[in-house]
Amino acid sequence: MGKKVKKEAETFQKDVFDPLPIESKTAATVVLMLSSPEEEVLAKACEAIHKFAEKGDENKTSLMCLGAIEPLCRLISHEDKTVSRNAVMALGVMASNNEVKKCLKTLDVIPAVISKLSPEENIAVHEFATLCLTSLSVDFSYKIQIFDHKGLEPLIQLLSSPDPDVKKNSVECIFNLVQDIQNRAAVQRLNGLPPLLDLLRSEFPVIQQLALRTIENITTDSETRVAFRNVQGFDRILELLSTREFSELHEGALRVICNCLEDSEAMQLIQTMGGLEQILQFVGTSTLPEAQANAAKAIARMAQSSENRKILHERNVEKALTDLLMQDNESVRTAVCQAVAAVSKNLSSRDTFRCLDAIGPIVQLLNSEGSELRTAAAEALSSLTNSNYLNAYAIYDAGGDELLVQQLRDSCTGAAVYAASVLTNMASQEELRRSILAHEAMPALVELLHSTDNNTLISAMQAVASLACDAEARLELRNVGGLSPLVQLLKSIHAEIWRNACWAISVCANDEITALELCSAGALEILQEINLSPHRNNKFSELALQKLLDSNLSLKYSLTGHLSASNITTDGFYDPGQIRMGHQVPTLEDISKQAVNQHRATIAVNGKPPDQSITKEPDDRKSDSPTETTSSSVMSSKRSSKTPSKMKGKGQKEDEKKKDEDESKPQQETVVDEAWSLPYDAAFHKLLKEAAESISPLQDEVKMYTALAMLVCEAMGGQVEPEKLHDFLWELHISELKFEACSNIVLIGKIKKGTYFHRALLFKVLADRIGLSCSLIRGEYNRAWNEILIAGPKKRYGNSQPESYIIDLMHQPGNLMKNNSPAALAYQTI
Repeated sequence: MGKKVKKEAETFQKDVFDPLPIESKTAATVVLMLSSPEEEVLAKACEAIHKFAEKGDENKTSLMCLGAIEPLCRLISHEDKTVSRNAVMALGVMASNNEVKKCLKTLDVIPAVISKLSPEENIAVHEFATLCLTSLSVDFSYKIQIFDHKGLEPLIQLLSSPDPDVKKNSVECIFNLVQDIQNRAAVQRLNGLPPLLDLLRSEFPVIQQLALRTIENITTDSETRVAFRNVQGFDRILELLSTREFSELHEGALRVICNCLEDSEAMQLIQTMGGLEQILQFVGTSTLPEAQANAAKAIARMAQSSENRKILHERNVEKALTDLLMQDNESVRTAVCQAVAAVSKNLSSRDTFRCLDAIGPIVQLLNSEGSELRTAAAEALSSLTNSNYLNAYAIYDAGGDELLVQQLRDSCTGAAVYAASVLTNMASQEELRRSILAHEAMPALVELLHSTDNNTLISAMQAVASLACDAEARLELRNVGGLSPLVQLLKSIHAEIWRNACWAISVCANDEITALELCSAGALEILQEINLSPHRNNKFSELALQKLLDSNLSLKYSLTGHLSASNITTDGFYDPGQIRMGHQVPTLEDISKQAVNQHRATIAVNGKPPDQSITKEPDDRKSDSPTETTSSSVMSSKRSSKTPSKMKGKGQKEDEKKKDEDESKPQQETVVDEAWSLPYDAAFHKLLKEAAESISPLQDEVKMYTALAMLVCEAMGGQVEPEKLHDFLWELHISELKFEACSNIVLIGKIKKGTYFHRALLFKVLADRIGLSCSLIRGEYNRAWNEILIAGPKKRYGNSQPESYIIDLMHQPGNLMKNNSPAALAYQTI
């Protein structure tokens, strides 16, 4: 028995392999050892790979090519703690290599690494697991994997680790993760703010910086800003600003404040905590350009609300910003100009900046090379000149008008937009307008009207409108071809653009020549189309159309059927009858070329002697008729307001030039011009002279209207009883006049049998020439009437209100019927 046991023992000893120490000098051999079943071998192999990988990026790539990545990922989850730890350390070092990152995407290693962040693991595992996640989290796809596998929560817990390397890696990984929006809100939900704020007191600057940058990112989320206030985040940030030793953190702290100032509650909290004074003091004491720029940005953010602007003004923020303008740093000056623009929305601040002589230095910044600084300077000037003519003159005194015109041609869109805005503000003053125009602002603005940027177009049109209130500016606008692009902008699909185009056209249409060119460019048709649209019609389009029609009363009366008392008719006026809005009104030339037809005759007015007859402009208002010199002073003032004397002079020069050119042309063209000249109406001229001599001397207003009514009635066939209207054959008479003249145009003075609309028109054109005020209104079924205003009975207290009357020209000439009375309504309808 004993021999048998002894023999078995000897056999067992033969099967046992004696320990063999292995020393390898090649990485390939060590990688092969990662497949060993022995834990000690695995641990030593992982340790050796860790040390080899730490030596450089080339070693990491070499290990990857030898196939080390896959077994290391598998060994992370090994049951032996030493093997698992060493595998995590090796992979954590290798993960910084870009090729290794690409390789890991195919191995789904994130869940295994996140599992190593649990509290049960030791600090070394935490350090290298967080290092691995930090390297991988810069890639967007890894960010998603870390979030989906709930890696953010353990990382936040590790911010409180006693080991600084674990803290550093964890906060850096979180910083990488919060570049994605969904992770920012998740940090707040997982209560990540308190540990991040605690890291601001770390003794390691790199940890402080990473924590601060992370807070800066997550406070762009509104819910996080609320949580930030609730955990006393402002206390910690203001503490940083007040500590000189943390000067490197001041810039980031100010950026955090800028984010938080998106909420009005934050401004109130900062003010309560004395933070506003601290920031303003910081502006004056800091010597770091980046910090100064961020302080100015914080002020600009604060100034977004009117209440905050008032508080800033009370704290003398203008002085602090003016001092910062002296800094020779482009980023600081840019931020200061943006802050000035925001603060200057307060009326008092605009005046304060002027008193501090801040406007001159800002104007000089328009010469800067940097487009961002030029844009910010123009933005500041735009805000400073808003409803402040003294600041506008300060810019002018500093030579800013010329620089601003130059900036209209700036390649930077923002610079041109704000420059146009400043010029718009300055143009409210006549002296400044002249100076701006002298620097050739109008051609530059017309160039901007061809821009594809909406803001540029809007600013350019507003500037054109502000300058075009002067006749000289309108003349220049015509000469540089600015009317056509302005009209084309009416077709824009953007409401703000065509509204501003309407406004600019309404200003440009203040003189007849410009208005006629606008009509030739198609403005009238487009505006009619806009006003007929229920979606596009607006007060600006209505005003623009009204202005254009006021410049051509024939068009206005034909389209609207109404001429107000302020619409003064002149020779060349004609009535082609009612034309529906949206349809084209034919010119006198067009009508003159038509064969005589059965349609209603066009009634025309021309009391000019033959040497002054109208040839090309049927709505010419520059009448020099002798009868017009007898008009009252009221009439003269009305005409002067309609046609500026300067424009008359330039118009006459242009006419003379055209006349010289016409004389040099072949005779055939001259004949064409004469073919459609409006004939002289001697009968009307006689009526006009009689009205001036017999009615103008009368002192009583009512007697003047009555006398004129009787004159019109007598000229148009006399009094007609209502029941005998069917015997008053005015249609036959008009037809005879048409065939007699071989034309569809009938001169008003030739009409001896006229009905309501003939008499109302004659009354209006005669009244306009002798200074009587009346309107002309077209009704239905050949009806038309004149409305006049007569002063009511004097009141004991207060002024009497004028009353509206309709004057009878048909049945009881001179009878005044109160408007809307039964008699008036009977006169207006059949």
